[in-house]
Amino acid sequence: MFSLFIAIHAIAATGVVLLGPIQIIRRTKDRKHRFIGRSWVILMYFVCTSGMFIYSLTGSFTIFHALAIWTFISTTLGVIAIRRGNIRRHIGMMVGSYLGALTAGIFAAVVPGREIPQLAVSDPGLLWSLIAVIIVAVTTWAIFVLRFVSGHDRQLNTGETAEKGVSGEPLTPSKLSNAAPVTAK
Repeated sequence: MFSLFIAIHAIAATGVVLLGPIQIIRRTKDRKHRFIGRSWVILMYFVCTSGMFIYSLTGSFTIFHALAIWTFISTTLGVIAIRRGNIRRHIGMMVGSYLGALTAGIFAAVVPGREIPQLAVSDPGLLWSLIAVIIVAVTTWAIFVLRFVSGHDRQLNTGETAEKGVSGEPLTPSKLSNAAPVTAK
């Protein structure tokens, strides 16, 4: 059971680390951004949850418990922030969660006695094969989304699109915030 949690944790963490730069670097924050972002959030939740099980097997509460709890909360606050239209808070929470995951990953990879350095010594072929498979899977997912998912936003209930209003003029943030919410049909 311990190995299963470590595998889930490592795979999800690698996905978080690989998808993060795509979200941060891409200038356009469109439907593709939301698609990859939702995947990133789900992976981050897997990282936090599986991490709690791994660290609980040590028998005591550690700093990693606190980090996993904080990351779960900050990722959730980032989702809530964007749902409420608070872009600045969303960016801060998501970039902070990403940097925290990246720092934890570096720590896990370089500190002797942790699982990754032990696997690198005992079976480097397996380690690099697993890393390669995860990189290929995440890259394939990102390419699929970026290539085939429409980047256009959904239409608003007011008959306006996200780019132009009914009169053909560009929408401003104040016009978008006054528009009716989008509901699933």
